[in-house]
Amino acid sequence: MVSTEVSTTQTDWHAQSAPAVIAAMAGDPDSGLSTGEADERRKKHGPNEIASEPAPSIWVLALRQLQDLMNLMLIAVAVVSIVIGEVPTAIIVAGLVVLNVVLGTQQELKARASVDALAKMQTPQVRVTRDGTLVQFAATDLVPGDIVHLEAGDIVPADGRLLASATLETQEAALTGESAPVPKDPRTLDDAKVPLGDRSNMVFQNTSVTRGTATMVVTETGMRTQMGQIASMLSAVEPSKSPLQRELNSLTKILGIIAWTAVAIIVVLGVVRGQTLSTVLLLGISMGISAIPTGLPTFVQAMLAYGARQLADAKAVVKNLTDVETLGATSAINSDKTGTLTMNQMTVRSLYFHGRWYAVGGEGYSKTGRITQVAGDTVPDFTLLAYGLCLDSDATVSDSGDVVGDPTEAALIVLAAKVGVDAPLTRRTYPRVAEVPFDSAYKFMATFHHLHIDGGVQFVELVKGGPDVVLDRCTTAFVADRRQVPLDDVRAEVDAANRELSEKGLRVLAFAARRLDGQEDAAQADPMSLVQDLTFVGMVGIIDPLRAEAIDAVHTAHAAGIEVRMITGDHAITASAIGAELGLGPGAIGGPELQAMNDDELTKALPNLHVFGRVTPQDKLRLAGIMQKNGDVVAMTGDAVNDAAALKKADIGVAMGSGSEVTKQAGKMILTDDNFGTLITAIRLGRNIYDKIVSYIRYQMAKLFSLVLLFLVASIFDINDGVALTPLMVLFQHFSLRCSPLPSSCPIHLRPA
Repeated sequence: MVSTEVSTTQTDWHAQSAPAVIAAMAGDPDSGLSTGEADERRKKHGPNEIASEPAPSIWVLALRQLQDLMNLMLIAVAVVSIVIGEVPTAIIVAGLVVLNVVLGTQQELKARASVDALAKMQTPQVRVTRDGTLVQFAATDLVPGDIVHLEAGDIVPADGRLLASATLETQEAALTGESAPVPKDPRTLDDAKVPLGDRSNMVFQNTSVTRGTATMVVTETGMRTQMGQIASMLSAVEPSKSPLQRELNSLTKILGIIAWTAVAIIVVLGVVRGQTLSTVLLLGISMGISAIPTGLPTFVQAMLAYGARQLADAKAVVKNLTDVETLGATSAINSDKTGTLTMNQMTVRSLYFHGRWYAVGGEGYSKTGRITQVAGDTVPDFTLLAYGLCLDSDATVSDSGDVVGDPTEAALIVLAAKVGVDAPLTRRTYPRVAEVPFDSAYKFMATFHHLHIDGGVQFVELVKGGPDVVLDRCTTAFVADRRQVPLDDVRAEVDAANRELSEKGLRVLAFAARRLDGQEDAAQADPMSLVQDLTFVGMVGIIDPLRAEAIDAVHTAHAAGIEVRMITGDHAITASAIGAELGLGPGAIGGPELQAMNDDELTKALPNLHVFGRVTPQDKLRLAGIMQKNGDVVAMTGDAVNDAAALKKADIGVAMGSGSEVTKQAGKMILTDDNFGTLITAIRLGRNIYDKIVSYIRYQMAKLFSLVLLFLVASIFDINDGVALTPLMVLFQHFSLRCSPLPSSCPIHLRPA
């Protein structure tokens, strides 16, 4: 029997060869684990599931609310009221305590919902080699060392090291936040510190397979997977109190000291004058109620509810009322890029064709938009390029913009439509005779077709791929007048065009073609051998474009004194180009450089850093924590599972309406339109509500100090036996003033935000 001893420490599996990983996992790539071995490992490592802690009982939550200082003071008042026979006062005060406890308990019942939502994302069934046989069973039964087989459409059931793959691509938006498919292959990576998003020989739990097939060995299960680590972070992160909550807690302590000092003075004076115990206690209760803003919680709840309705109308839904005022205090925003600042719709922006530059109009997956020459007004024949766009891809885009397949290929289909070529019709008219599927090992795709070109039907090879690999297989190039010239004659110009597109943060794809009349049999027998002696056709620059309102929203935030930073799983160079277009502040940094800094270094560098690329969930969590220590009230936006811990840590976690359920549960606010501009509008509304509450608190403080002074004067000079007002009178004036209609001149009147 093979040993079941498997390393339990986190290992850089991506930096080890596949045979070395198999040996370390004590596995067998051909026969897999035996049932007995798997059972032993399951006892040791536990089930492959995300553990969620049991939620605290409702009684525990209620007890926490009772421990609030304001509630403790009110309870003391109610108890003394009962002792001296002031039952109506005791009932009213007890009712306030119950109301506060119910509202607080209701909010805390959602505390662990994000971890529970993460646990529900488990994959139900997987295909595994066990006892030398391919079997299918529940993903929760997987153990380290299992051999798992994946194909397009599968959800990866655990973290694993690839052993073999064919044209494999996965979407890792759940981990990195970036929706573009990631090519994968089993080749060993030399750098052990490569960021998570660049570990091309690893696949991760709850990411999806968008293309190809693969075999992997399970390296981590359950809470030791990347998803499990996010769940652990979620459990460890305590939701931060809102700025108003912190201020009210401090205020309550100050008022408590003032109230009990005044009560002590009044009681001493009463005893000295020989007043009865009941009279002295009545004075103390009246004084205590005067110094406690009993109407404040009710007013604050009403104002926050009003603000929540305003936010909902603006397409920003808050979970808890206190989040409304937190928005108003926001001083810094850490924003995700994809889908928040950008449209999350890949779009061709620039076209380099036959040696000339063209600008491509239109945004997203809308098939309308003009193609104009940057210098000149000629309209070339794009037919050959359009064939490559349509036929050298597999994605489909409906007229309404719905995409099936690779988002990058969808951008090519849209570009073809803009030059007047319909992809479905073209594919039906010119089916593939042969193909070389895309593979990350050689980074190109080739298809072979009988095409109608130059008035006749010709057998043509179409190639699409990374500029360097495609150009290395070209010997000629088309120039402006459709002449073919040696590539060496124009290679410098083509390389310069490639650099220009890359420096703008665009993803660059090159297109080439070759006429192969009479070579159909050779193409079907060995298509790879014909991917040479190509003619370079052109290049496209693709980007996820900014939302139209994002630039104005960033400028508005800056004008309001709010720092905006972009945090993304994309590469720093791409993120930096987008940051510059947005008008963010200076400075871009990648995840590895960020991780090399200690907290003091990062704190000093932070004012000059506004773009963060290739970051991990831990990096996002760390950034939020450091900014909070520096005194910032931090808003964090996100839509992927990897954002959840940072959203929970932030003062106001903002989830996208189209984001994962985990993220929406972890966040405190949801933008139903996924729009960064809506967040800025919500902050403006929150500030308006916050200002109204602060104005009311100032008014209340003036009134409370006046009441305290009134009781002290009455007691010192023995006016009406020191009883300036009875407890019920004090409660009445608290709530009559709170509930009465406010004049339009009052600073806390509900004016439009």
